[in-house]
Formats: sequence, C-alpha cells, structure tokens
Amino acid sequence: MKKTFYLFNPGVLERKDNTLKFTPVEEDGNGECQKYGQPRYLPVEDIGDFYVFGSLRANSALFNFLGQKNISVHFFDYYQNYTGSFMSRDSLLSGRMLLTQTNHYRSKAKRVEIARRFIDGASFNMLTNLQYYQRRGKELSVQIDKIKAFRDQLEKCNTVNQVMGIEGNIRQTYYEAFDIIINDFEMGGRSKQPPANEINALISFGNMICYTECLRAIHQTQLNPTISYLHTPGERRYSLSLDVSEIFKPLIVDRVIFMVLNKRLIQKSDFDHKLASCLLNERGKKSFVKALDDKLNETFKHRSLKREVSFRHLIKLECYKLAKHLLDMEEYKPFKMYW
Repeated sequence: MKKTFYLFNPGVLERKDNTLKFTPVEEDGNGECQKYGQPRYLPVEDIGDFYVFGSLRANSALFNFLGQKNISVHFFDYYQNYTGSFMSRDSLLSGRMLLTQTNHYRSKAKRVEIARRFIDGASFNMLTNLQYYQRRGKELSVQIDKIKAFRDQLEKCNTVNQVMGIEGNIRQTYYEAFDIIINDFEMGGRSKQPPANEINALISFGNMICYTECLRAIHQTQLNPTISYLHTPGERRYSLSLDVSEIFKPLIVDRVIFMVLNKRLIQKSDFDHKLASCLLNERGKKSFVKALDDKLNETFKHRSLKREVSFRHLIKLECYKLAKHLLDMEEYKPFKMYW
C-alpha cells in the first residue's frame, strides 16, 4: 500500500534516478538557504502523495516525474490552510460522467436529494459520536435530542438552502457538546480564520486534511471535483470535496480530536497563541498529523464487502457509490457508522 509523506521542514525535493531525494534546509529570515541537512531517499513506488507544510524547492523536471508516477502534492500555508494541489493529468475523465453530474446539479429535485443524503450521513455520524460518549458517562441527552429533532426535518427540505440551514443548526448543537466530551480544554463557539483557541485550531486543521483526502479520492474516480450538490460550486475550489468530507469529518477528524486531547497526546504547549489566533506549533502539528494518519490507515470489517477496509479507502468507496447514483446504477446511501 502506498504511503502519504508529510514534509514539515523547508527543503529541496528532486528526482534521483528512479527515487526521490529530499534534503532539509535551514533558511534565514529572507528565505535564503543557510545550511543543508542530511538527505533522505524515498522509493517512488512507496509514495501516494505529499503534504507540504514548509517551503519546498523543486523544478519542473520533478513535477513531470511525479505526474508520470501519479503522485500528488498538497500545499498548506503558514496558517495551516490548504492552498492547492499538484495532481497528475486526469486519466479517468469521462464525458458521460461530466454530463450526468451537471444534469443532477441543474435538476433542483435531484440536487436537493443528494444534498439531503450528505447531511443525513454527516448528522448520523455526529449523533453516533455523542451516543458513544453518552454511554461512557458524559451527559449529552440535550444535544442528542436536539440533533434528532433537526434530522427529522431533513425530508421536508425542498431547497439546498433549507438543507444547509438544518446542517448549520445540527453542527452548532454538535459543537456545544465538545466542552462536555473534552476534559481539559474549552471550545466556546466555532471560530475560523483564524481559530481562537486550541479546539478550533484542531478542527480547522483536521478538516483541511479531510478535505484534501476527499479530493485525492475523487481524483481516483471519474467524478469532477468542481461540480457539487450541497455546497455551491465556485471559482478556484473543489466543492465536491467539501460535500464528501461532511460525512467523514465526524468519523475521522472529530474522533481523533477527542482522543488526542483526552489522552493528553496533545497539550497546551503544542499550540502558539499570536494576535488573537491559535495555531498548532511544529511539535503539535506532527503529533496531530500522525494521529490522523493512523486513523486513516486504521481498518475495520466492512459490513457489505465482508473484508477489512481502511478509512482512507472508505472515502474512495463513498465516491464510487456517488458515481453509481449519478449514473442511475445504484441508489446512493451515505456511509453511517455502525459500531
């Protein structure tokens, strides 16, 4: 199985025969190289993609090589926001899929139905998280009952805006439970760009990773990532990744956040507070990324396939289910956690 590599430090990535060579560098305040570190050689057959969190020096020959080997590179800025990806040429493009995706978007009834199913799956998985902690002594009955009531309203929604309104109410109620579930940190309200505290910093960063994993999975199917149903397609964004990630944020990101904070794998010293913002520092970022990657590689017995499946592969399976729905081959049913 191919691996994901995370590059936290500034460095130079280049082709070395049929391998990749990464050399870390120390930079001065102007971004100029002061010192080269010990290079590391990476067998190209083992690599699925790179996540780049520091500055990366590379040339077109490298990206030509990565494109030939179908290796993607995802970039994040200083504030841990996703900024873009290099991905190989779309070898799976399908005119038929593009047309049917567009037709489902243009049909009000079909678009609303898909949007409802995304939120049905996402809210079910949020509810499952709360019920899990309710069974372990956390008093979450108020939030559970409110989310159930909001979920009952989904079938009555006739527009995407109504679905998004229900989703907003569900998520606000869900986030109210975080202060009960998490022991040593307080979330308060949801804050973004920049996150105001530690929990918000983990949510924002984790959601970016989940969004990028969904983009990676979509790219491995015939789906077009710019045509979406819940989120409005816009310029310069892969909005279908936002749709699909709604289902997996509770399953992957939120569960990892609860685990790393309650087990004290990440502590207050793993964050930097600057100008009313809170971001993971380098040590915290490495710890959180490792926990997320372990979760993505974790396997479970898939109820339908009757075999072990990783969470990373589960995202790809979800994209295939959506594609079959769009092609009128099989009704789309979002993945719902059953343990």
